[in-house]
Amino acid sequence: MTEPTAARPYMPGYGIQPATAGSGLLPWSWAEQRLIRSHDFWLATVTPDGAPHLMPVWAVWHTGALWFSSSNGSRKARNLAGQPRCSLATGDPLEPVVVQGRAERVTDPAALAAMLAAENAKYGTSYGPDMVDPASNSVLCLRPEWVFALDSRDFTGSPTRFTFPSDTL
Repeated sequence: MTEPTAARPYMPGYGIQPATAGSGLLPWSWAEQRLIRSHDFWLATVTPDGAPHLMPVWAVWHTGALWFSSSNGSRKARNLAGQPRCSLATGDPLEPVVVQGRAERVTDPAALAAMLAAENAKYGTSYGPDMVDPASNSVLCLRPEWVFALDSRDFTGSPTRFTFPSDTL
């Protein structure tokens, strides 16, 4: 995966300092470590009538993307089938990392097996292939278009927006 470009996000009214002040821009490794270690994530999708839908999910940072699964009949899976744009945020509000992009449904058997192995390793579970069976479950891969990261200990000097080259999408 190509390293993203880091810059200060536009946040009027929050007293955000220039990228050279405070702790400066956060390195991509800082954000990636939080994506790896976050146990829980918040998934934001949009319903067919345009209402926001927010739900907790488990996810694994694997091959430069966040992977998660859901029952095909769930509201979040149905929302993503109709509108794949979504956001996933780590569960820590003091060091948040928010990923935005388009979730793609994965059906390739090798990719599903790799995701299942990564999920079982991260969460200490022993789910079998039925957990990623496309007939009943949707495995989704969210490759970041942009990522927002913030260390609340330096609220005005750490906000960083990472933008990914379009060739990695």
